[in-house]
Parts: sequence; structure tokens; C-alpha cells
Amino acid sequence: MSKQFTSTHSNYDKSGYKHYVLFMLFLVYMFNFVDRQLLVILQESIKQDLGFSDTQLGMMSGFAFALLYVSFGIPIARMADRGNRRNIVALSLGIWSLMTAICGLSYSFIQMLLARMGVAVGEAGGGPPALSMISDLYSEKNRATAMSIYSSGIYAGLIAGYVFGGWLGDTYGWRTAFIVIGLPGVLLAALLMYTVEEPARYRPNGEIQDTGKKQEPFIETLRMLWNITAFRYIAIAGGLSCFSSYGIGNWMPSYLLRSFEVSTAEVGLWMGLTAGVGGLLGTFGGGVLVDKLKTSDKRWYIWLPAIAMLGTIPVGMVILTTNNENLAIALNGLTVLLFATWLAPIIALSHELVGPERRAQATAVLFFLINIIGMGMGPASVGILSDAMTSAEGVDSLSYAMMAALVFGGGFGGYCFLIAGRSLVCEVSTTRYQISLNQ
Repeated sequence: MSKQFTSTHSNYDKSGYKHYVLFMLFLVYMFNFVDRQLLVILQESIKQDLGFSDTQLGMMSGFAFALLYVSFGIPIARMADRGNRRNIVALSLGIWSLMTAICGLSYSFIQMLLARMGVAVGEAGGGPPALSMISDLYSEKNRATAMSIYSSGIYAGLIAGYVFGGWLGDTYGWRTAFIVIGLPGVLLAALLMYTVEEPARYRPNGEIQDTGKKQEPFIETLRMLWNITAFRYIAIAGGLSCFSSYGIGNWMPSYLLRSFEVSTAEVGLWMGLTAGVGGLLGTFGGGVLVDKLKTSDKRWYIWLPAIAMLGTIPVGMVILTTNNENLAIALNGLTVLLFATWLAPIIALSHELVGPERRAQATAVLFFLINIIGMGMGPASVGILSDAMTSAEGVDSLSYAMMAALVFGGGFGGYCFLIAGRSLVCEVSTTRYQISLNQ
């Protein structure tokens, strides 16, 4: 089996092994988001038990988490561009799963915050190395589709986290939920180590990259990425889009629980089904659709995400103003579908704009901006704004804060995607020419 990894892409196509690797990485990404969504669905129970404020909850699921996530993401990505990516992913999975279980043993804000920071450090090593592996397993022709399958792990995790986490929280308590859901990830890490091999790194011409060369300083990678206009704007657009999606998604269960007479288990079930299915369809559909559309015009890498993000605004406004809980939950699935559409095309595009020796680093830089703006500032901003408006708006303060995040992130994110499209075709061609010269 290891001989396949010193061959070419055509050898992968003759075997189902690469699909097994993709499935394993999908499961890893699913566990990543099970752990994240668990806090979201249980935060009202944690608030009542430990007396946390909305600002503290927003910090745990937002800024403090994102700060550690992005700080460790880039150095780990540099290791992944030179070292064994499989080992990095497995170790990271084991760390964040163990720290998730430890969250269930917390009795104060500081204890919970430190445990969540441990989860963030572990999860920092999951995405960039895994996506770099996928780029070597799948050619440019089907890469966005493969990445959409991997990225759909987000919403498979969302379903499991909402439904199973909500049921566990209602039945056995939030502490048990963290422990029961966290520990199986350690077993998956061991399975990954013993059944998946490290793939070779391929250049666009099919040759294997020489990993023995000295790695260039990270500042050179940053300078190169900054000089690619399309990359610069898709990173900003992705951050603004995540500001909106995390600002809405992380607070939607709390909004429903405060606005309607429903239980945590009910919210978990219906949020898991509608948002999970919508996210799976959006993620997979976005990758497959862009792989078809880009053959006529590369700018569909950008146009599809722009259309999706601008479409979230009217749908989200209906959710946050309706008095019908069934309509709100149903439309939330559509909103999540639109939010999910942009991720796979943008990751695939970023890998097309750089060489194989920079793919994990490019992904880490992209994730840095996406997560520091989106995951870091989105939930925290909504929580702070909600607390600030509570005295004037009462229970409606949360919905107004979520509306602000929706309009700001969705509107400016869609606009930045459109700007990125202006220079895309020229920069893809130029980058491929420069890579060929350096081979």
C-alpha cells in the first residue's frame, strides 16, 4: 500500500484507499465540530448552573477560543508543510477530545475557559494538515468536490452535537454530555494513526515535491500571499462571512430558548436536523457545483460564495422577526445552507493559488483571518451587544444583536468576494507559471 504514495495521481484513482482516507479525515472534522457545538447547545444549562453572563459565554465559544486556535494554527501548519501530517492530525484530535471531556469537570469560568483553550490548541492542528493531504490525494479537477466532502464534517458534527448533546444534557446533565462525547475522539485518533499513511506531496505537473529543501521564512509566504489580490480579499470575505455565521449560529439555540417555549432537547433535535441537513447540502453542493461551473469561468470560485452570502441577509431577517417558531427553525436550515456554500470553493481556490510546499500554511493564514474575525469576534460581539441592550430591549436584545451581525458580515463579506473576482483569472495563470519555473 505504501508504494502508492510514491507514485502519481493515476494510481490513487485505481484504488478506493484515497476515499477511505478522505472518510477518516471527514470523521476527524466531524468530531471537531461535535465538540464545538456541544458548548453552543449546552450554554443555557451552563449559564443557569454556573451563573455565566452572555459576555462570558461569547468569550468561551468565540474570542478566547479563536485566539488560541489561530495562534497555534500557523506554526503547526509550517510543521505540516515539512513533516508528517497524519501524525499531527491524530495528535491534535486526541488533545482536543480529551480537553472536551475535561470541560465537564469545570466548576468556574476560569476552569471552563482554560479547558476550552485546550480544545482550541488541539483543534488548531486539525484543518490545515488534513486539507493539504486531500490536495495530494485528489487532482485539481475534483479537488473542490473532495474538499466539500471533508468540509461537510462541520455539519455532520453539528447534527451530532445538537441532537445527541441536547438529549444528553436534558437527560443526564451538561457535565456528562461533555465527558461522553469527548472521550471517543481519543479512540478515533488511534485508529487514524494505525490505518492511514502519509501521502506524497505532488506538484501541478505530477512530480513529487522534494521535502528535503530548506523551508523559506514564513514572512516570505506572507508576502507572497499578500501580493495575491484574490487571496487577500477571499480571506477578508471569509472572515466577515464567518462573523455572520458564527454570530448567528452560536446564539441561535439561545435565541430559540428565550423567544419560544421549547426545551433544550427539542431545540437540539430540530436545530440539528434543519441546520445539519442544510449545511451538508450547502457544503457538498457548493463544491460539486463550483467544480462544474469553473470550467467555463474561474470566477465562479468567487461568484457562488458572493451570491450565497448576500442571500443570507433577507432569510436571516425573517428568522429573527417572526413569531412562528416552526418557520424560524425551518428557515434556519436554509440560512445554514447558504452560509455553508462558500467554504469548499474558497479552500480549493487558495490551494490553486499556491504551490504544494505552502498549502498548509496558506490554509492556516486563511483560517487565521476567518477565525479571528469570524469565530473570535462574531459570538463575542453578539454577546457584548446583547448585554449592552438588555436594559432597553429586554429579551429582544439578543435578536437585535444577531441582526447586526447578520447585516454586517453578510453584506460586507459578499462585497469582498465580488472584489476578489476581478483579479482571479490572471492570478491563477500567473501563479501556475511561477510554480513551474521553481520546479
